Order: sequence, then C-alpha cells, then structure tokens
Amino acid sequence: MGQKVNPIGFRLPISRDWSSRWYASRQEFPGYLRADSEIRGYLKSKLRTAAVSKIVIERAWNSVRVTIHTARPGMVIGRKGTEIENLTKDISRIASGKQVKIDIFEIKSPDLDAQLVAENVGMQLERRISFRRAMKKAVQTAMDGGALGIKIRCSGRLGGSEIARTEWYREGMVPLHTLRVPIDYGFAEAMTMAGKIGIKCWICKKEVVEAPAARSRRGSNESERDEKGSNAPAPAAAAA
Repeated sequence: MGQKVNPIGFRLPISRDWSSRWYASRQEFPGYLRADSEIRGYLKSKLRTAAVSKIVIERAWNSVRVTIHTARPGMVIGRKGTEIENLTKDISRIASGKQVKIDIFEIKSPDLDAQLVAENVGMQLERRISFRRAMKKAVQTAMDGGALGIKIRCSGRLGGSEIARTEWYREGMVPLHTLRVPIDYGFAEAMTMAGKIGIKCWICKKEVVEAPAARSRRGSNESERDEKGSNAPAPAAAAA
C-alpha cells in the first residue's frame, strides 16, 4: 500500500495556514465543521466558472467572515453587487442565521495557482481534449509564468481506455521534502464519459527571501527582548 502525505497538511505550521480559522468548544465543534463543509460545497458549485482557488472561513462570536480567493472577482460580485448579496443570504442561512461578511481576494497569476491549474486541466478533459495536450500546455504555461518547477499527474481511464492508468509530467525542480520551499498543491476531478479522472498538481514557486534590513531589525528586536528577560528580577518563589 502506498503511504502518502497531503502536501498542505505537511506544511501547515511552516509555510501554509489553515483554511478554517476559529476555536470552538467540544459541543460546538461538530456543527461548525459541518457548516464550513456545506459553505465550501455551496460556493464551489455556485461559482464553478469563477475560478475559485481557496475559501477561508473565520468565525467570531456571532459573525462569519468568508474570504474567496478567485481569479475572476467580477463574476463573484455580479452586476451591481447582486450576486454577492445572494451569496451572503444563502451563507447566513447555512450558518444558522449568523451575520456574514464576504471578502474577495483577486489572484493575480492564475497560471501559478495549483488548484486553478488542476481544475483547468479537468475542464479540458471533460471537453474531450487530449490529456497529454492539456497537461503539456499547463506545464508550459506555468513555466512561462515564472514557476521554478511543476509536476502534474492524471489518474483514471485516460483517453477512454478500458484499464485505468497514471500519466504524469514534470519540469523544473519540485522538492517535496524541503519544507522552506513554497510548494502549492491542488487536486481536481473530471467527470468524463469513461469515468472520473483525478488530477493532482504541484507547483514550486520562488522562495521569498527576507530583506537584510528587515532580518537585522528582527534580530535586534529579539536580542533586546532576550536582554530584558535576562535582566528581569527573579520571582519571589525562586529567590526564596
């Protein structure tokens, strides 16, 4: 049996953040989790053609903030904001009548977003375009867009064949075990006449290097904090 680790969960505390940011008690946790799943499913089905990459949900006491990362913000907002008003009402109903605020975050480079690349390949497969042509085009577009490397993999009855198989292409560097390297991961499914085809995509982006001035400033702040901590008077219990 193959033992695989989800690339996003593998990097959660280091270079990735959670898609649901809230804290709940043991009694409230199942309801919140179910509501988050329903909200994401509703938005993905409603905004299927809007190129939605990620949906971040944050909760406060009686409010829910939903941040939609999309490459086509105009389709999400709608004409004169009518679409976003309908989304707010529907999400509020799913969230048990809580106050809902929707934020739109535009993705400047959709060719470097792994989720959007995988969904784009899946849409081409549903339109009966050759899987090799779709994969090679996605690889070339990502490399032209400035990616350091890309790996894309399709599994299923490719080309309508009787036996399922896996095909993949890779170009550039994709170091999956180097945690400091920002690797984006996306997964999508294509419903074809022959069955369901799964598409996985890994994109290695350029590592963001901290400026020397900011690094020295952060180091001086940490040293000052350490000095203050070392010079602080000892607690009474320790002194005794």
